[in-house]
Amino acid sequence: MSSEQNPVFAPWTGPWGGVPAFDRIQVTHFRPAIEDGMSGQLAEIDAITANASAPTFENTIVAFEKSGAPLNRAMSLFGVWSGGLSSPEFQALETELSPKLSAFRDSIIQNGKLFARIKAVYDAPKNELNTEQQRLLWRHYTSFTRHGAHLPDDKKRELSALNQQLASLTTRFSQNLLGDEEEEVLVIESREGLAGLPEGQLEAAAEEATRRGRPGVWMISNTRSSMEPFLSSSSDRGLRERGWRMWTSRGDNGNARDNNAIAAEILLLRAKKAKLLGFQTFAHWRLDDAMAKDPQKALDLMLSVWAPAREQFRKDVAEIEQLAGLEIAPWDYRYYAEKLRKAKYDLDLNELKPFLQLDRLREAMFWVAGQLYGLRFEKREGLPLFHPDASVYEVWRDKTAVGLWYFDPYMRPGKQSGAWMSAYRDQQRVEVEVLTLVSNNSNFVKGQTLSWDDARTLFHEFGHALHGLLSNVTYPSLSGTNVVRDFVELPSQLNEHWLSTPEVLNFLVDAKGQPIPASLIERLEKARTFNEGFATAEAQSSAIVDMKLHLAGETPIDTKAFEKEILEEIGMPPQLVMRHRIPHFGHIFSGDGYAAGYYSYIWAEVLERDVYQAFLEASGPYDRGVATRLIDAVLSVGDTVDPAEAFRKFRGRDPKPEALLRSKGFAL
Repeated sequence: MSSEQNPVFAPWTGPWGGVPAFDRIQVTHFRPAIEDGMSGQLAEIDAITANASAPTFENTIVAFEKSGAPLNRAMSLFGVWSGGLSSPEFQALETELSPKLSAFRDSIIQNGKLFARIKAVYDAPKNELNTEQQRLLWRHYTSFTRHGAHLPDDKKRELSALNQQLASLTTRFSQNLLGDEEEEVLVIESREGLAGLPEGQLEAAAEEATRRGRPGVWMISNTRSSMEPFLSSSSDRGLRERGWRMWTSRGDNGNARDNNAIAAEILLLRAKKAKLLGFQTFAHWRLDDAMAKDPQKALDLMLSVWAPAREQFRKDVAEIEQLAGLEIAPWDYRYYAEKLRKAKYDLDLNELKPFLQLDRLREAMFWVAGQLYGLRFEKREGLPLFHPDASVYEVWRDKTAVGLWYFDPYMRPGKQSGAWMSAYRDQQRVEVEVLTLVSNNSNFVKGQTLSWDDARTLFHEFGHALHGLLSNVTYPSLSGTNVVRDFVELPSQLNEHWLSTPEVLNFLVDAKGQPIPASLIERLEKARTFNEGFATAEAQSSAIVDMKLHLAGETPIDTKAFEKEILEEIGMPPQLVMRHRIPHFGHIFSGDGYAAGYYSYIWAEVLERDVYQAFLEASGPYDRGVATRLIDAVLSVGDTVDPAEAFRKFRGRDPKPEALLRSKGFAL
């Protein structure tokens, strides 16, 4: 098959500037498409460096920005298969290609002639460049220097070898984690073991058993969307313990999929990489171009939130133990927390589930996006999709199309756990206007209504999608969510607030069309900060361990001992486990996107609570004037503006962290 015929390599055709030919793609298409894409981009870069004209913004920076389009398309599709269609055949290919792709990226960064041209443009007067062009120039120059373009040749070779090893190890970590989540399952063989489970969970457990070839029993899969609801509902303490141990031991079972040694090796290689690049630790390298800048500054924020969250959690545990009449263990906490919620607020979150229908929640999200940002979503039939469960919507702002939104909501074999947003194509206008293609991907249990946490996750990921859809910049490298890690979570966490507004709650109805009773909404509001101690401490313990791991430098780490030591150091309550233990901490070990960066969630939460306060200080959550200012200052500008400046433009000042602890109900 020629490159032009390969659906992974060929330009996307059809409406909206072209769409991926998902229906034609086979795993066998990826290798030739990616290899041809790499060769093509290297040829384009050779043309840039061979240009006899003096380096300019157009013939160097823009030319580099435009290079590699076929490879970008191929890698976008490769990501779809890696995240949602990871068959054994694909995993073998991913294992093979990961180090090759790393070496390819290094060959570009380490191209001395290319870097010399970029540096020449960077060092030249910039009077003729507008602010976005200056930002793009700074971004590329900074990226090249941060990744070793300035190193001598022997150090470049050493760095590239480290990067290839890291690419292989992070791929193995991710595949091991997926294996434990798919192959481990909690089997319930008698009806007595089903006590406490609501009807929806019973049906899902029976369907899971049938899917796995054991009709007549019930199975709880080893995924967050299945296990956490089970731990909240099951009244069988023994089964709760078995399920909890299975869930919290992912990647930590001493078998072929054990991730402890892999994580330790990743940490050591990252430390060596950071030292090569001239940084004290990987954490210092990671934060050098982030908002926080200094690891200690991020750690100070985490610890300032950790302490009151831990104390609130301890108070909640004391109340729960008084209610339960026993000393609770970690596998008991979720179950008895729901009992306490019921006792204090007459609220059982299962009361909400009939109203949390996925289709209705999706329409509520669309309605909010329309009210705030003028967006309109129209479902499109007949476009190629990568799975029958997926769907696609055309998105308009006023009378202008801004992109397509793909939605892939359900768990299935071969799909990574969790929830995420992807951009298959970034908005840009280097030559012509190019519309973005974004997707939201979740792991909800098909056929069930959602939990309240599921609904919040849905709104969270949609916030990322809105960030991409509202982008209005020239260059793809600066588009949409291509911003620093500790700023990217601002739009997503901000969007969660609208789920609990009365307008959305009144929008939600059950299967009979009945709205949520006013009394239930009132009780939900009264219980708004309930369990914040648990949720915040669970996440911040993971964030603190992440930062401490990456501040350890080249000291070899025994991951089990290190985890235990840090948790003892910060006073981890015995009834609590990290949200992500080291052997299954995919955020930081399945790639380096959030490595030394899991603090980003709490950093961005400070920002978004302050942003939401701006709505409340105006006419309320649906104040269109504030939303328009937010688009203009933050959501449309991508990385064309320093994020601190973007925030100041919107708010008129730097963020104030006081609102964060107050909103969580913690003692100040």
